[in-house]
Amino acid sequence: MNSLLLTDGYKTSHNRMYPDNTTLVFSNFTPRGDKYAPKQCQGKGVVVFGTQMAFQYIHEHFEKNFFLTKERVALEDTCKKPGILGLLARKHLGELKASVINPVKEMLSAYLNTDYDVEHFEELWDLGYLPIEVRALEEGTICLIKVPMLTVHNTLDEFFWLPNFLESIISNTLWKSITSATIARAYKKIVDSWAMKTTGSIEGTEWQGHDFSMRGLDSVYATQSSGLGHLTSFFGTDSLPTLHAAKYYYDETGFVAGSVPATEHSAMCAGSKESEIETFRRLLGLYPTGILSIVSDTWDLWKVCTDYMTQLKEEILDRDGKIVIRPDSGDPVDIICGTGNKYGELKYFPEGEVLPEYFEDYLLDEVSANTPHGEHGVVEYSQVYSIKGKLYMATIHNICWNRYDKQYYFIDMYEKAKITVKEIEHKPEHKGVVELLWDVFGGTINEQGFKVLDPHIGVIYGDSITLDRCEEICKRLAAKGFASSNVVFGIGSYTYQFNTRDTFGFAMKATYIEKEEIFYASPESVEPGIRTVCQEIFKDPITDDGLKKSAKGLLKVIQGEEGLELVDQITWSQFNEDDNLLKIIYENGEFPNRTTLTEIRNKLK
Repeated sequence: MNSLLLTDGYKTSHNRMYPDNTTLVFSNFTPRGDKYAPKQCQGKGVVVFGTQMAFQYIHEHFEKNFFLTKERVALEDTCKKPGILGLLARKHLGELKASVINPVKEMLSAYLNTDYDVEHFEELWDLGYLPIEVRALEEGTICLIKVPMLTVHNTLDEFFWLPNFLESIISNTLWKSITSATIARAYKKIVDSWAMKTTGSIEGTEWQGHDFSMRGLDSVYATQSSGLGHLTSFFGTDSLPTLHAAKYYYDETGFVAGSVPATEHSAMCAGSKESEIETFRRLLGLYPTGILSIVSDTWDLWKVCTDYMTQLKEEILDRDGKIVIRPDSGDPVDIICGTGNKYGELKYFPEGEVLPEYFEDYLLDEVSANTPHGEHGVVEYSQVYSIKGKLYMATIHNICWNRYDKQYYFIDMYEKAKITVKEIEHKPEHKGVVELLWDVFGGTINEQGFKVLDPHIGVIYGDSITLDRCEEICKRLAAKGFASSNVVFGIGSYTYQFNTRDTFGFAMKATYIEKEEIFYASPESVEPGIRTVCQEIFKDPITDDGLKKSAKGLLKVIQGEEGLELVDQITWSQFNEDDNLLKIIYENGEFPNRTTLTEIRNKLK
């Protein structure tokens, strides 16, 4: 695809819409707001990541699909030769240019219903490179909301239209990598926090988040940009394109990320339900050492965790390595932690069949959160509580709910709904996977007093993990006396595809232009002169809530007392001062100040 099409349609008219004699446009790319971001990311800023990848991608796309650099270099060398050879080369060079320009002219003429003037595109092709300067914060930097992380301006007067012509593709290639890196950092903070509470160390937490998102993302580039964002905080991934991207875009030469042999449902189903335990045995034989992940909910997860694990206990304990049980369906929190301690152990329980009055609020909250949608209906809702080592089911009867106003109330408005409690037997689902594996394999009690599974067995949950669920799993495991290190989180598209450009309000806006103006030195002057007029421009809609208000003029980013600070309305001299943390990463087709994924990871530690 021709690189000139990497933009929004309306951009194709803007070159004519700037003021006459415009010579420079200066723009910035900024996260403007986080009200749509996960709560764990709000007020924390964003991780600057992906700028090198984005501009290398843009650069190479133009080299290959617009400038046709490889083909034209050979022709341009021949053009210098005398005689017929040089003449033919110049003819072929013109044809090469036409092969790029003419289809765009035809397409845009039809698109805009006009005879589209492609002169500015021809001039760009003749130049042979993108005449822009891009400055960005160092990748791995935490950029606060409203602080620009990148600026772009043209380096040649006639290409003033180019910076904002590139806005669409810059945003397209950049916002997801930043968003995913920021969310990955939030996951890392959660697992680090709980690791410190329950193990006293964050050793190994860089492996506790594993990227499973590729199949749910919308392109290979999205997989690479999002997947590398994940790898700024973690080392585990199943998104193989990220390995190539790390080496190609970030010059990595050594180890990038890792995974383990793992089954899928097709491999498990092929062995049949009746002989599932034999499938487990066959897998143990195929992989006598190392880590092996086995998807375990193909039919009956609870049977796997109790019956099969008991039968295979000695074989697993004799292995030089770890078997990882992977549930892949149901509520992740309940599956991992069990349903018997959602609120932990209740310290007080009165005699009789009625809960204390304050527990009614808990139950009503649960009704509100879990009742399915519908117009209206009468329901009862049950919740299991652990009380002094025993399990009790509390049920609230005769709850009426209404879909439209989301109000929950008792059918009998004059009497409270009846709440009953009865003791129930422990079932596997009450304990959850971690506790069930502890019952079979045991483990150790660490110095913090938390249970750690035997190193031959482990757990990973591979579906529907969110930041909230990750936090809740760690919290509920701790409430049961288990260290957070007992589980690895498979983070997929449920996290990384559930975002948009507006998650952090990214936008690229022009804030400064220059234009040439004819002037006379005095009323008596005959010969006119030309001077440069500098104009600060900005956006501040009266109908806006403040999100779209932009900076003014030239700007830079400096280190302030509480983080990075925007300084706008400055001069070029101030822009070029050493305290400007925006450093050149792309200039006229070149990439100064390249970085590696390893350097970014180290900066984020």
